[in-house]
Amino acid sequence: MQFPEELIEEAKKRIAGFDVEGFVLGQGDESGEIMIVGEAPGENEAVKGEPFIGRAGDELDKQLNYIGLERKDVYITSAVRSRPYKWVKTTKKGSGGQRKANRKPNQKEILAHAPLLDYQIEKMNPEVIIALGGVAYERLMGRKDKISKRVGKVIRTPIMRLDREKEKYVETEKDYLIIPLYHPAAVFYNPKIREDIYASLDEMKNNLNL
Repeated sequence: MQFPEELIEEAKKRIAGFDVEGFVLGQGDESGEIMIVGEAPGENEAVKGEPFIGRAGDELDKQLNYIGLERKDVYITSAVRSRPYKWVKTTKKGSGGQRKANRKPNQKEILAHAPLLDYQIEKMNPEVIIALGGVAYERLMGRKDKISKRVGKVIRTPIMRLDREKEKYVETEKDYLIIPLYHPAAVFYNPKIREDIYASLDEMKNNLNL
């Protein structure tokens, strides 16, 4: 997807003061019907400039295949385009005792890249937007209720976009079909939710007649 250069430069400038690295715009079928919105790039994504690669990407591919889709059938992006990191202690040889670990993006970082997501949604005009995880769900919906109560459900609703003059989120005039799902990486930290994940995928598949 082609972006106005000034929009990219503005986004990079707005996030420059934070502990982030890399810049990943998105990838996939921008003329398709389904957009997937994740949280932010991880280490591998930041290095290679591609969304959802590595373990989380493999898990996403499995889930897409389960509902009869492939990566080429969807467009994948995220709420934040740079990897948020924090320094943590490590005993790994040659590391100097510290390493960068992924962290959840904060609201200012999400705001910094909000115009990019707004542009992508407006440009692509997807029939369905899948929100992977709580960060994406809150960014799109403006809600802080638990995503666990909504996973797999199809929600027809306006979404939030940034009013760049007022620096605040407002609702779109158009309604979109939003489907919240657990982030693919969640199963690595809590294997017990795997059954819930596939139950939500079944519900999504039935609701969309995939």
